[in-house]
Amino acid sequence: MNQETDGAGAQLIEPVRNFSVLLSPTPRGARLARLLAVEQLRSWEIPLSPADQIVAELAANAATHGHVPGRNFRLTLYVVGDTLRIEVTDTRDDRIPRASAADPDVERGRGLLLVAALAGRWGVTPGPAPRKTVWAELAIPTTGSRFSTSR
Repeated sequence: MNQETDGAGAQLIEPVRNFSVLLSPTPRGARLARLLAVEQLRSWEIPLSPADQIVAELAANAATHGHVPGRNFRLTLYVVGDTLRIEVTDTRDDRIPRASAADPDVERGRGLLLVAALAGRWGVTPGPAPRKTVWAELAIPTTGSRFSTSR
């Protein structure tokens, strides 16, 4: 946990902020994940880009590849200190995503390459069965304006 001191020497503890929601594993659920994430990031005064794109890619993957009828996926956002962690948990632990070069003639298959390019770190955490969580972390700028309304 990040701790700072004020001028008098008292420790200021930066709060851990989080947001979590269950969504249907459908294209509509994936779009809603991005919209809800954007509104939450705005309320926390955190830049929207590239976090909104990462949420869109991870949620689309959950809706496309993690879809199991009757089982939702979960979007979770955490802010700890100067790091935003985006997590998308689905119920297909048998399908572990990998970023790999896409066929240039195919329009799909570049989402995790984009996540890898935009995020400081990303990965997959298994379990508990039948779940897996795909996560990405971004550094939050601490100087100047922290709020962007782009997109």
